[in-house]
Amino acid sequence: MSEEEEKSAEQAASVEGQDDVTAPAEDEKPKRVRKPAASAAGSSSAAKPVRAASARSKAAAAKAAPAAEGDAPAAKAAPKETAAPAKREKRAIAVRTAPRLQSRYEGEIRGQLLQEFGYKSDMQVPAVKKVIINVGLGEALTNAKALETTPAQIAAITGQKPVITKARRSIAGFKLREEQPIGVMVTLRGRRMYEFLDRMISMALPRIRDFRGVSRKAFDGNGNYSLGLREQIMFPEIDYGSIDRVRGMQVVITTSARTDPEGFRLLELMGMPFAREGQTR
Repeated sequence: MSEEEEKSAEQAASVEGQDDVTAPAEDEKPKRVRKPAASAAGSSSAAKPVRAASARSKAAAAKAAPAAEGDAPAAKAAPKETAAPAKREKRAIAVRTAPRLQSRYEGEIRGQLLQEFGYKSDMQVPAVKKVIINVGLGEALTNAKALETTPAQIAAITGQKPVITKARRSIAGFKLREEQPIGVMVTLRGRRMYEFLDRMISMALPRIRDFRGVSRKAFDGNGNYSLGLREQIMFPEIDYGSIDRVRGMQVVITTSARTDPEGFRLLELMGMPFAREGQTR
C-alpha cells in the first residue's frame, strides 16, 4: 500500500473511533439537556394555569369592582336614612296649678309672718310640714269588716292610700296580741296636704252641728297642733248611706314653728277657726 492509502485508512479509523467515543456522550447529552428541558416545560405548563387563574381572578375582580363601587353609595345612603329617624312630636304637658291654700301661703301669709315676728330670713318663717290622719279600730278585734271599709273611706277623704297599723306588743287586759291590726294611718305632704287642709278648714269643719271653733290649747309646745274629729261624714267625699258605722279620727298638723304662738298664728292666718278666748266648746 502506498503512503496515501495508509493515511486515508488511519483517518477513517480515527473518525470511527471518535464516533464510538462520542456516541454515548451524544446519548447522555440529550438526557442532561432533556431533564432541564423537561423541568422547564413542566414549570411552564404548571405556570400557565396559574397565570390563567390569575387572569380570570383579575377579570372577575375588574367586573366586581364597578358593581361594588355602584353599590357603595347605596350602602352608605341606607345608614343615613336609618340614622336620622323622624323627630318625635313634643307632647303638650298640662301644667298643674298650685293648691289654693299653698299659693295663698306663699303670696300673703309668709310675708305677713316675716313682718310680725321679725325673722331675718325667709327660711325662718314657719310652714306646715305634714299632716297625719289616724283612725283607731279597736273594734277590729271582733269586727273584721272594719278593716275593709275604713281604709277606703280614708283614701276617699285624703286622696292617698292609707296603711294599716299593728300592735307593737300584747296587752292581756284589752285582749290584744302583738302584730294584730288595730288602726289605719296616712301621712300627707306637699300638694295633697294643702288640699286636705283647705277642704277641712273651708268645708268639713263648718258642717259640724253647733260648731263654735276648735280648741286653742291643743298645741304640744313646739308649734304642732292636734285636732280630734268625731265623725267622718263631715267630709263631703263620704256618702252617708254607704257607711256601716260612724268613726272619728285624729288629725295632727306638724309645722316648722319653734313655739306655740308662732304655730297658732300660722294656722290662724291659714283660716283655722279657733274658738274665741274664754269661750268653751
